[in-house]
Amino acid sequence: MTDHLAAPGPDPKVLRLIRKYELEGLGDELEAQWTRPDDRSSLRGLADSFNERLLRAALDDAGVDTITDDVSRLYALLDGDEGSRGERTAARRRLERADVDVETLQDEFVSYGAIRSYLTGYRDASLPESEADVRETESRTIEGLRQRTIAVTESKLARLRDGGHLQLGSHRVLADVQVLCEECGRQYDVARLLETGTCDCEDS
Repeated sequence: MTDHLAAPGPDPKVLRLIRKYELEGLGDELEAQWTRPDDRSSLRGLADSFNERLLRAALDDAGVDTITDDVSRLYALLDGDEGSRGERTAARRRLERADVDVETLQDEFVSYGAIRSYLTGYRDASLPESEADVRETESRTIEGLRQRTIAVTESKLARLRDGGHLQLGSHRVLADVQVLCEECGRQYDVARLLETGTCDCEDS
């Protein structure tokens, strides 16, 4: 999804920072890393990565040459996750000497909640369903159709019986959906098949 398709309203913090630091394409990267089916990034990991990008952009604006490991270490010190108090103080002073507004930068660091709000509320992104989730959804649909078949059949039988067109005592209507796999020759209840996700072909 592109940002200009988002619903109107106050711009989220993440979007404001992307624009401020001209981090074009970062929104697409965040969404892709969060929604990809394999090796998906966590919201907390995305927040740390985003904040490191802010720090790198601030250092670039100040003309400070860095390497990736240095930026990661600086961010960890500024965020308070690593280092002693002395190391954190030294990191702040180093940046201040380079004319980096450390206090403002730290205020701009985002939380994983801000990343989540941006992705779900602004970009309308959502996590991909697992195979089990997809099968469960379809299983509920089939079960709804099965129950509907039972209800319609009961209604028709009752109407025929009440109209004198059918002789029928106390009864129950049963509807059983079976799946016959022509490869392995086995027959399965559809609900059970969707629950396991495989027939016996996998074992042959």
